[in-house]
Amino acid sequence: MGTLTIRQLDERTHARLRRRAAKHGRSVEAEVRAILDATVDLPKENFLLALRAAMSDIGGVDLPLDSRTDLPRSVDLS
Repeated sequence: MGTLTIRQLDERTHARLRRRAAKHGRSVEAEVRAILDATVDLPKENFLLALRAAMSDIGGVDLPLDSRTDLPRSVDLS
């Protein structure tokens, strides 16, 4: 298992990490590990963009859209 040292971390960033770690019930070190793990496991391509590209390869898909003729409803905020 590797070790990572982060020097000259801004105090504001460290404070935000402490708050985030407390919110998730873990140490700052565990929170940073979770952030790094989640970040490096991101897919290389956005799923929706990949789906759009795949659909455009076959000519796309036309979906029927109903016309929007309803008027907005009034809202009572009192």
